[in-house]
Amino acid sequence: MIPENTGPAAVIVLAAGAGTRMKSRTPKILHEIGGRSMVGHALLAARSINPARLALVVRHERDLVARHLNQLDPEALIVDQDDVPGTGRAVEVAVQALDAQEKLAGTVVVTYGDVPLLTGSLLADLVATHEREANAVTVLTALLDDATGYGRILRGDDSSVTGIREHKDATETERLIREVNSGIYAFDADVLRDALVHITTDNSQGEKYLTDVLGLARQSGGRVAAVVTEDRWQVEGANDRVQLSALGAELNRRTVEAWMRAGVTVVDPATTWIDSTVALDEDVRILPNTQLHGATTVARDAVVGPDSTLTDVRIGEGAKVTRTHGSGAVIGADAAVGPFTYLRPGTVLGDTGKIGAFYETKNVTIGRGSKLSHLGYAGDAEIGEDTNIGCGNITANYDGEKKHRTVIGSGVRTGSNTVFVAPVTVGDGAYSGAGAVIRKDVPAGALVVSVAAQRNNEGWVVANRPGSRSAELAQAAASDSSHTPASTEEDQR
Repeated sequence: MIPENTGPAAVIVLAAGAGTRMKSRTPKILHEIGGRSMVGHALLAARSINPARLALVVRHERDLVARHLNQLDPEALIVDQDDVPGTGRAVEVAVQALDAQEKLAGTVVVTYGDVPLLTGSLLADLVATHEREANAVTVLTALLDDATGYGRILRGDDSSVTGIREHKDATETERLIREVNSGIYAFDADVLRDALVHITTDNSQGEKYLTDVLGLARQSGGRVAAVVTEDRWQVEGANDRVQLSALGAELNRRTVEAWMRAGVTVVDPATTWIDSTVALDEDVRILPNTQLHGATTVARDAVVGPDSTLTDVRIGEGAKVTRTHGSGAVIGADAAVGPFTYLRPGTVLGDTGKIGAFYETKNVTIGRGSKLSHLGYAGDAEIGEDTNIGCGNITANYDGEKKHRTVIGSGVRTGSNTVFVAPVTVGDGAYSGAGAVIRKDVPAGALVVSVAAQRNNEGWVVANRPGSRSAELAQAAASDSSHTPASTEEDQR
């Protein structure tokens, strides 16, 4: 649901670039950090300032990008950039498309699909300053310790922006300027519309530059001002995978720090990764080498880690999850999982339940207080409450063509290495003996065994494996036994 408009007339997000330096079949803006695509982060920031309308300009891999954008924000207007290159032309086609719906009036913000750390609060400051000062153009700028390669902001005596000088064209004095252009702007809609008409491609690159709007706005008597941020990360884009990684690490650092300030204990922030989409309660404890992704939620007093990777997992209050890889699972309050456990989608563990070491689960519902302690597999199954599944138990749910379901009641106790050949139902309170292979339904309270009588074929190893180490030891044991004197009544006193 789109929030009620209280912000600018429009936000235009430029998302047409090819991003060739990524060297990827995936369009640059669709690369992810912190659980979202870069353009997903950009859209979140844009929507947070409540624009009346939102437009995204696309070109490279148009259909793939448009499909992703429609999933993220179905209300946004997708605009195709034509063959005329340049940011000025990208904004121009967006303005034309928005005007075709209803003529723009007021503030128009222009931002980019590859600045994932840009926040809505900084955009809101840009808009507020622009409207308070009645500027024609307000540019977002950043202060950098090393501004090499960036366009420098030139200011007049009244602190207004008089121009932007590209690094290659700057004088030695101008290159000492630390304030640089982010490329993110707030425009008066009429100023922007009129200026775009007069921008040409008469330059070395043959492009329509959006920066040319600033000079035209000043020529028309408009004021061009700037909002400065010292947080360079908010205006950093990712043109290659090195920059993408750096942005991802910085976003994660900020995310982890924010959760710690909100009452979450993170033992080792350097080895902890938390997506922007994750939700944590106070007094959660995250141990080293833990990754929380997607829509994962962790309730109060739960402990996760070490060495755990969870995606779209819901963890209840007081639960403990140790050395576990899981996705699409639900873990109840005060339940225990791990170590070395693999939770596949559809796993639901009830309160105070347990899935222990070296266990794999999939599409299984496990009732309150039930335990699957070690070395097993449970798939396509339903297990009742207070049931104990023994070591080495598996549900044989696949017959080579179809999956079948196993239903195990409450209060069941199964012996080691029990196999449930689905479809099969085990009633409440039933027991199974070690090594049972259950092919038929078991009534409530029954004991099921399926073990043949043991038969020892003495002398088999010596006869069938002559010369082996086993045969040598067997012969030695037999020899020792033949020389042991029979016990006497006196020996037994």
